[in-house]
Amino acid sequence: MTVITGGLPAQGAAVLCAGAALWWTAERERAVRRARTVLALPGGWSTVRPAALGSWRDAVRRRREWLCLPLAAVLALVGASVLPLLAGAAAVPLVGRRLRAARARREREARADGVVALCGAVAGELRAGWQPAQALAFAARTTGALGGQEAAVLAAARFGGDVPEALRRAARQDGADGLAGMAACWQVAVDGGAGLAAGLDRLDAALRAQRDQRERLRAQLAGAWATVAVLAVLPVAGLGLGAVLGARPLTVLLHTPAGLGCLVVGGVLEALGLWWAARIVRGGEES
Repeated sequence: MTVITGGLPAQGAAVLCAGAALWWTAERERAVRRARTVLALPGGWSTVRPAALGSWRDAVRRRREWLCLPLAAVLALVGASVLPLLAGAAAVPLVGRRLRAARARREREARADGVVALCGAVAGELRAGWQPAQALAFAARTTGALGGQEAAVLAAARFGGDVPEALRRAARQDGADGLAGMAACWQVAVDGGAGLAAGLDRLDAALRAQRDQRERLRAQLAGAWATVAVLAVLPVAGLGLGAVLGARPLTVLLHTPAGLGCLVVGGVLEALGLWWAARIVRGGEES
């Protein structure tokens, strides 16, 4: 019995490595097949291979929530119970939702930074002597701040359309609120003859101040987020310490009535604690 118990971590590690290898092989074959369909591109395989590898890396980054299953499989083997597998399967959509929210937040912040860069670039091109439509077209292609509305905004600017309205539609994108201010500056410059560059400079300064304030607040809340992370890791550290001391915590938690009760109550309290702490910190960020 001692030999079997000692071999369970090795078996779990072997299963984890085998699953990861099979998944990696499948993803690589899919990337290779996609690459072979476009081998007629100039440059041949040397041109396609970086794109294939990039798509494979993007696929890995976008499916990180599925790593819960191999980890749950290892715990199921070590603890000789199916409960970790069920918990891992239930965690996949929850972790995926959190990862998608974090990715959306990064994209929103990147778009907001692009709007700041757009205002500064357009103002600079206007001072260099370019016409507003030319300055907007050059700056939009350089910064990529208009997102999916870039074609509509540039068409309105090039062919004499309603540029402020096109900018307001682009401002509906998540994180592109600053484009509404740019639309107001453009409207004032067209109707009232005011200097567009001066208005964009003031808008750029306001958006930069707002971004700096957000970064300072985030730096001040870094300690609170570290506390949330420690709160999340403490139960795992406790289980690891118990296993090192030979207490067999997984056996107790997964195969005894008292252990199952403690596992359920502890899991619920841990989830509520993390949710409440994260809510407090996010409230501070949004204030």
